[in-house]
Amino acid sequence: MSRNKIIIKGAREHNLKGIDLEILRNELVVITGLSGSGKSSLAFDTLYAEGQRRYVESLSSYARQFLEQMSKPKVDYIEGLSPAISIEQRKVSSNPRSTVATRTEIYDYLRLIFAHIGEPHCYSCGRKIQPQTIEDMSNQIMQFRKGSLIQIMSPLVRGRKGEYRDLLEEITREGYLRVRIDGRIRLLEEEVFLDKNKKHTIEIVVDRLEVKKGIETRLTDSLETASNRSGGLVLVTQKLDEKEKEYVFSRHFACSHCGISYQEISPRMFSFNSPYGACPVCNGLGTQQSIDPDLVVPDRARSLNEGAVVPWNVGVGFHRWARTAAGYYFRRLASVAEHYDFSLDEPFESLSEKAQKIILYGSDSEKIKFTEQRGGEFYEYWTAFEGVIPNLERRYKDSGSNYVQEEISKYIRETPCPGCSGARLRKESLAVTLKGMSIYEIVKLSIKENDTFFSNLKLSSRQQLIAGEILKEIKKRLGFMVSVGLDYLTLDRRVGTLSGGEAERIRLATQIGSGLVGVIYILDEPTIGLHQRDNKRLLDTLKGLRDMGNTIIVVEHDRSTIEAADHIIDLGPGAGEHGGEVVVSGSLQDVIDCEASLTGKYLKNELKISIPTIRRQPRDNQYLEIIGAEEHNLKKINVKFPLGTFICITGVSGSGKSTLVEETLYRALARHFYKSRMKPGKYERMEGIHFIDKVIVIDQSPIGRTPRSNPATYTGLFTPIRQLFSQIEEARMRGYQLGRFSFNVKRGRCQRCKGEGMIKIEMQFLPDVYVPCDVCKGKRYSKETLQIKYKGKNIADVLDLTVEEALKFFRNIPRVRRKLETLNDVGLGYVHLGQPATTLSGGEAQRVKLSRELSKLGTGKTLYILDEPTTGLHFADIDKLLSVLNRLVDKENTILVIEHNPEVIKVADYIIDLGPEGGEEGGELVACGSPEEIVRNKRSYTGEILKKFL
Repeated sequence: MSRNKIIIKGAREHNLKGIDLEILRNELVVITGLSGSGKSSLAFDTLYAEGQRRYVESLSSYARQFLEQMSKPKVDYIEGLSPAISIEQRKVSSNPRSTVATRTEIYDYLRLIFAHIGEPHCYSCGRKIQPQTIEDMSNQIMQFRKGSLIQIMSPLVRGRKGEYRDLLEEITREGYLRVRIDGRIRLLEEEVFLDKNKKHTIEIVVDRLEVKKGIETRLTDSLETASNRSGGLVLVTQKLDEKEKEYVFSRHFACSHCGISYQEISPRMFSFNSPYGACPVCNGLGTQQSIDPDLVVPDRARSLNEGAVVPWNVGVGFHRWARTAAGYYFRRLASVAEHYDFSLDEPFESLSEKAQKIILYGSDSEKIKFTEQRGGEFYEYWTAFEGVIPNLERRYKDSGSNYVQEEISKYIRETPCPGCSGARLRKESLAVTLKGMSIYEIVKLSIKENDTFFSNLKLSSRQQLIAGEILKEIKKRLGFMVSVGLDYLTLDRRVGTLSGGEAERIRLATQIGSGLVGVIYILDEPTIGLHQRDNKRLLDTLKGLRDMGNTIIVVEHDRSTIEAADHIIDLGPGAGEHGGEVVVSGSLQDVIDCEASLTGKYLKNELKISIPTIRRQPRDNQYLEIIGAEEHNLKKINVKFPLGTFICITGVSGSGKSTLVEETLYRALARHFYKSRMKPGKYERMEGIHFIDKVIVIDQSPIGRTPRSNPATYTGLFTPIRQLFSQIEEARMRGYQLGRFSFNVKRGRCQRCKGEGMIKIEMQFLPDVYVPCDVCKGKRYSKETLQIKYKGKNIADVLDLTVEEALKFFRNIPRVRRKLETLNDVGLGYVHLGQPATTLSGGEAQRVKLSRELSKLGTGKTLYILDEPTTGLHFADIDKLLSVLNRLVDKENTILVIEHNPEVIKVADYIIDLGPEGGEEGGELVACGSPEEIVRNKRSYTGEILKKFL
């Protein structure tokens, strides 16, 4: 067996054509080629799948019983395969408790460091606190002035209502003579009556002493007794010269001034997943669901008569009597308006602050006269007005109707928890600090700021001994995060909000931190979402992982990554059935010298993505302008978007691109055109909105979340195909209609897998495994449905065709051919019509959406927004995509693309460059104009990169 090579023979997975390969171990290997050429089939479906299968084979017999159902990759032989770890470009957990800090294990180390060297403070007065032993207490008291009189007391009740008869009787039976109640000494032999409706404080007087030599033993015993009786708290009063001073001691953490006790400081106290640390209001989520007033009254320029209060508007309602309900609510608003003397015709924003508050939150205890009609008679009654928001909250909580809850949920938004203000932890946990900062204040910092904080952290020799190793682990992980270009992320950022590229680099940083050796790492386009400026740091990180003794296999199209590789495998020559072959395998020079390599031709600039000779100018000098954008890190910027052009938004990661385009611009336009309830980011105003008539986001989210969704169903292509099958003579004879050929309808689908083609097997401690249905063999349909054939193919055969194959098959069916042509135009000729949506990459899903838009008849006033559409695309595919996007612009639409790829940026008509850095150091408009203008701007990193491409 070869120790320094991975030898693959006869790989036939998907479109691979029995390829043979040798990959040297401990090298950085890049697999490249056209989209659909077989890169993922080789890297993930062959190498990784076989590595995982062999790993599972080494597990217990319980796990191995499922192995015969786990599909073995179609490969004759693989030698030299070591454990493989896949780091793919996909969204990760949407669990709101999963953050960047928890995912990278940094939070676990932070909890340890705070538990061991954190300084606890009183959350009420801010004073530093620490636990004391009985000996500590005794020594401190013996330092009191000699001759002073002291009382040792055990506090039992602090500021609570009640009569406490049973407690006082119990104290008397224990032999105590005196108690202090509400600051006054009382003899227990007297009758003591307490008002049950008032708050009381009760302390047992355990002993009274004069401070002098020889009392140490008695003092210690009394302190022990007082401490045991109260659960660790001791109160001591010192009387000297008619003046009395009070001290609080605690065997646990407690504030001697406020009397607030703490639990023992431990790591669980800083966990928002533990009841010992989590905020009791939000249970550690940091947020709560509440009715948003901006959703209740989205258009404040409207009056109450014009339906400003949307949920109480006619036709919305919460049950079948919507109009009656709305009428009832409107009459109540009319009564409120009459009582407080404001007009129903006045715009909501013009009403006084008091009137707005009463409408939304109610009149508290103030009663209002309401008039109602029952049985043809009117009657009056006085009661407090509930308010719109309390009304919605009550109905949502009390209603057993799913419809009512669904309707009200439209007005609910996630807001910071009022108990912890988003910090997730109890106030006791937040009062523990490290160099003046709580654990929440630390995770709110960016990774770059944390790297600086911990690098400059000075510890005492004792603290260094306790926390030195913990600190080393924190700094190491922060360093990895910086090296993969994630320094702008904050540690408290939810993992579910990360892009696919960010999530992949988080996993990469975690793997680097694990320090594994002898592993095969397989990565899917790690440069996605990364500015060209940061690529070198990422490549240095990958080389460092290689130098530790690992093999790095990267599926990548980025020029700088390909050029940095030790070994390149170029697959092709085409996509789909025209791909699956090794065009060239060797060094960079081998690829450049290979005449058959399309990649080589682009690398040596024999083929280029052409730069337009003329940059388009805005249509009729029309601009869409957003003024005063200041969401997240945006610095109140004014940005102009020239309409009828191809616009690129650029900037380093975290500079504010997505905040500007997706969270602010798109949401504001969606609210304007579609009455969307998504709240846009902060901005002052928008101008030129009348120049467009719709906005469409074409993102990389899945076209469907189940295997039932596929390119044919999403683009509307499947309906005319099913109509075609239903018109076949045999289908008509059997009475088969359109629904018969849908795998979502009982009549025609396989009953075993219910039309999914796959059966899910739960693996308990491993991820669920999907295997082909043993009845229909993955075809989804019943045997009878599959007997209907068109030109020799049944409906399952048609779904198994690639777009290219289907174009030939349906060339004489115009309504099918047109939709297939648009799919082919966006570079998806290799994709199967029935390919499950769950198996499409983000880039492929985005192009399926783009093809659907291309097939529509447009008005020429549409704004299309795309986020990194070149994900997963080879140079040749990018060229094809750009021609499609330019077709949309030629029809007077506007294309707005967030992009890092210089090959796309260089062909834009207009560039908006944000930065200069990420996070708080970003959010500025660095430069705007044509690519030629951007390269002349010395502040622009994008301009610096572009110089090499123009």
